[in-house]
Amino acid sequence: MSYQHQYVDGTRIHFPLGKVVCIGRNYAEHAKELDNPVPTEPLLFIKPGSCVVPLEGGFSIPADRGAVHYEAEIAVLIGKPLSTKPSAEEVLDAISGFAPALDLTLRDKQAELKAKGLPWEVAKSFDGAAVIAPFVSKDNFADLADIPVRLTINGEVRQDGNSNLMLNPIVPMIQYMAGCFSLQAGDVILTGTPAGVGPLNAGDELVLELPGASRFESSVR
Repeated sequence: MSYQHQYVDGTRIHFPLGKVVCIGRNYAEHAKELDNPVPTEPLLFIKPGSCVVPLEGGFSIPADRGAVHYEAEIAVLIGKPLSTKPSAEEVLDAISGFAPALDLTLRDKQAELKAKGLPWEVAKSFDGAAVIAPFVSKDNFADLADIPVRLTINGEVRQDGNSNLMLNPIVPMIQYMAGCFSLQAGDVILTGTPAGVGPLNAGDELVLELPGASRFESSVR
């Protein structure tokens, strides 16, 4: 199924799908669980729009490329261009909505690339590597420093985090990103994953949610 930005009520969002800008190790406990140092400045990487698939209806993972790990994240949809170190007010004005998402990772490949000091794209940008749910309007979130995100797999809560645990909060994070490269309407920001990452398997049943705002059921085909 092809991906199109949309709101939870099914309304299509007519921004083109752009790039997916990600921040790594934005929760200290996640960095520690993978035995990574906690970064002293934002660690950014980009997934191409071609790797995005919708959460609804289920999704597939590679069967022959080693362990595929889930990373549940809060996704931010950008609705207006941002560049050259925008103000906090400009960032808030440019945010269109929030959704739960999965940043999928070929963990064995990533470990191999990290050991060689090489970029992560092969492990992070394969087809289907960004699984994004429909968005909820930003008007539903009074405090961007208190957005929960939760992933349940086969009835067991695996990840249960909150934006108040982020090393780089959402607005300063986007300011930093836009100071590095322009953001366009239709770009998606993945804001990092809390602790609890692990492997996905075909047949897994998932519930991915921003508790109190949106909840979605899906499965790994």
